[in-house]
Amino acid sequence: MPWIAYIVHFIAAAFLTNGIPHFVNGVSGRRFRTPFANPGSPTANVVWGWANFLIAFLLFANIGPLYIGTPGDTIFVAAGMLFTGILLAWFFERNER
Repeated sequence: MPWIAYIVHFIAAAFLTNGIPHFVNGVSGRRFRTPFANPGSPTANVVWGWANFLIAFLLFANIGPLYIGTPGDTIFVAAGMLFTGILLAWFFERNER
């Protein structure tokens, strides 16, 4: 697989990870920060989370096949999720203070 596919899979994993807190808070009826408002409405969070999931899906589906279980794909997807998760945790913790 071309090296660019690994980079795109890393970015797709970042979008997937970013979509999770927005979607979960939105479907739970909680207000949560979005790029458009602080805090955003639950409906806005569902839409924002869904948009992140859609972008992740399109990147995974259209840029090289994703083979979870193979070392390259697994490492880059896991690293993308971990990196984004740490950044989001740091960002939201900082904004809570």
